[in-house]
Amino acid sequence: MLLLRTTDADFEAKFARVVRDRRESDAQVGRDVASILNEVRERGDKALVEYTTRFDGHNLSGDDSWSISKEACEKAYHAIDAELREALETAAARIRAYHEGQLPEDRDYTDSIGMRLGARWSAVEAAGLYVPGGRAAYPSSLLMNAIPAKVAGVDRLVVTTPTPKGEVNELVLAAAHVAEVDEIWRVGGAQAVAALAYGTQRIERVDVITGPGNAWVAEAKRQLYGVVGIDMVAGPSEILVIADGKNDPDWIAADLMSQAEHDPTSQSILITDDARFAAQVEDAVDIALMKLPTAKTAKLSWDDHGLIVVVDTLDDAIPLADRLAAEHVEIAVDDPEPLFAKLRHAGSVFLGRNTPEAVGDYIAGPNHVLPTGRRARFASGLSVLDFMKRTSFIGASPDALAAIGPAAVRLAEAEGLPAHALSISKRLP
Repeated sequence: MLLLRTTDADFEAKFARVVRDRRESDAQVGRDVASILNEVRERGDKALVEYTTRFDGHNLSGDDSWSISKEACEKAYHAIDAELREALETAAARIRAYHEGQLPEDRDYTDSIGMRLGARWSAVEAAGLYVPGGRAAYPSSLLMNAIPAKVAGVDRLVVTTPTPKGEVNELVLAAAHVAEVDEIWRVGGAQAVAALAYGTQRIERVDVITGPGNAWVAEAKRQLYGVVGIDMVAGPSEILVIADGKNDPDWIAADLMSQAEHDPTSQSILITDDARFAAQVEDAVDIALMKLPTAKTAKLSWDDHGLIVVVDTLDDAIPLADRLAAEHVEIAVDDPEPLFAKLRHAGSVFLGRNTPEAVGDYIAGPNHVLPTGRRARFASGLSVLDFMKRTSFIGASPDALAAIGPAAVRLAEAEGLPAHALSISKRLP
């Protein structure tokens, strides 16, 4: 863990290194993924069989081994603990309600010259959702990806998920039932992303691919952008906590570890104006790491990428936070509004002492699929709009075309495009 003070002579150099550190896949991953994508595009199901046997130890030999039925998902839903089932339903209801508020409105109006203008929103026909399998099986991610697609009006919702040695995660299947997923295929990795993008003999192609995954999955999405739409290229998880000394250090330590336990490359950062509190949090993290079942992963993350910054005032934290543009930002103070108003770059913000980031991962309502790696400077979290597209339309009356057509003709001629000019001028009086 790195401890920095803004008063240190070398603070800027060290902080700049943290900002530049991408913690993402290397060139070899890119080459491996390119090879996998090409194999699936050329060989389809045969390539999927080989990669699934090699990477997941699962033999795709018959219909049951390829896909998971809706009936199996419904059975899993009824088999799980009643309280867990209720928790899934509560989360789904809150996610659905929040995302229904994101649905855009069509525009259709006639301007002052009589030109009809507008835009119509429509959902993509098919969306593919990648759901990690094995140790990283997260039903919450399935809900966060599937429900916005359904709210948007996607016709066909397809999940791909690896099933190591044939094992399925019953909770993921239960979540698929709650979210009304249409298809689930037992393939994972870059090969699953390729199957969704290109289509194979069994798996029909989709229009948009979303969902988290490892470095190979993220790289596959990056390389396939343009063949299909994607939500984002997600990197390791991040949390930035801006906190004063009035907080309980155990609470803040738990918040930092909530992201550190995801992956050794995750990053947890605390910015505080209280040096004594910084030391207390550091001690609390050490104690937490003695008790957490996920301590091995969390400790690697904290040791390699953890950071505590001591500033003079919390106002000084905001420019630093904007440079980091973190996935998750907690503002743990009595009145977070003044700091929140100044913050420009963040994937999602958690306001006040009683709003841990983890509540947003599961049940608050806003989406937990968020930009990482400083991409919050220009990108937003997953929303209904990721599963929709806008089609503009124009309707010109003779009078409307006469009013603006001559200007269009002049512009077309200036650009050296006479056919453009002719297609307008022939319609003018």
